[in-house]
Amino acid sequence: MRWYILLFLSIVLVPAAMGEAMAQTPATPAQTPVGPRLDIYGFVMTDFGYDLRTSNPEWFDVIRPTKLPAFTNEFGRDGKTFAGVRQTRFGVKGFEPTSLGELRTHFEFDFFGVGPDAGQTTIRPRHFYGELGAFGAGQTHSPFMDIDIFPNIIEYWGPNGMVFFRNVQVRWMPIRGDSFLTFALERPGSTQDPGRLEDRIEIANMLARFPLPDFSGEYRYAWDSGYVEGAGIVRKIVLDDLLTTDTFNLDDSIVAWGVSISSNLRFGRDVLRLQYVFGQGVQNYMNDAPVDVAAEPNFGDPTRPIKGRAIPMQSLVAYLDHSWTPQWTTSLGYSQLVMENTVLQTADAFHRGQYASINLLHKPLEHLLYGGELQWGRRTNFGDGFHSNDYRIQFSFKFDFSAQIGGVK
Repeated sequence: MRWYILLFLSIVLVPAAMGEAMAQTPATPAQTPVGPRLDIYGFVMTDFGYDLRTSNPEWFDVIRPTKLPAFTNEFGRDGKTFAGVRQTRFGVKGFEPTSLGELRTHFEFDFFGVGPDAGQTTIRPRHFYGELGAFGAGQTHSPFMDIDIFPNIIEYWGPNGMVFFRNVQVRWMPIRGDSFLTFALERPGSTQDPGRLEDRIEIANMLARFPLPDFSGEYRYAWDSGYVEGAGIVRKIVLDDLLTTDTFNLDDSIVAWGVSISSNLRFGRDVLRLQYVFGQGVQNYMNDAPVDVAAEPNFGDPTRPIKGRAIPMQSLVAYLDHSWTPQWTTSLGYSQLVMENTVLQTADAFHRGQYASINLLHKPLEHLLYGGELQWGRRTNFGDGFHSNDYRIQFSFKFDFSAQIGGVK
């Protein structure tokens, strides 16, 4: 009986927290839930704009430096109007009291097609997540990610240099509240670049394998006017040489890792959002980066003349959100990501991406927002001196809604 009382007290005294997906305003006695309830929310959003340059048509309504041309006229000539409703979103959060504390669930999707649906207006899962006490499981923001770095902008994809990855995971949150500590085991994965060796049969018969989950963690220390957060991740990538009829043995094992330091600082009407990230082979956790692993020479070993390398990278985000009045706001800032390419990558491989924007937004009503934004992106290649810029003007209209089903005192 004693252990049950201690467990109950730990759940009552340490409120649950899970970043953006489950962040709640501390309950007052008049708002304390007494039964199951659902919070239903979402918005309809329309984007209209003009791209003064050009980019991959599958990513026509966002700024992604990795999707800018790697050579002249790769995606046609400059000047294109774009429009879409792909940012439109729908979500439901569930809250149910149990004998072990409040059971929370989160279901959310938008219509921004990616992967095989890139460029399409189709359902895209964002959050499928559940949480009870200090434990959670499902798909939600990785602990390596700090969602509070995302600025008050209308461009969907956001700063390329921030960590941004919703992943399937099992997590433990021993400290919860404004300051919190989280650990997670996440679904592994990565992408590889064979570079100039792409046509070699020895490379074509290599396959990546992930024997262990990715391990991530974060700790945030918060105070009245902001917070500072440190996060890290480590992972193992195995490359199997499946070709056994030659004299080479290209089997390889790679350890990849990353560290993120981020902060929000509030002063007056402003919020300063900062992040710096460095590591090797964690590019798929970044908001916009190409590959995690590339081939490099392995001199002095005739049976293993090449090996895989977790590509070093570093990135930063610096954005300022300013409120002119409660209804008028501006966000402006800059972000970049730089790769340390290997000598076996092609000359047109992605090396550096840059992103910047400034906007003016108006919220005349609680559930209505509109405004305009000027956006810039730049891609720089690894070895041929080529770079491409993109300039866009975007106007968006957002109509949101929310409702609660369930009783409160």
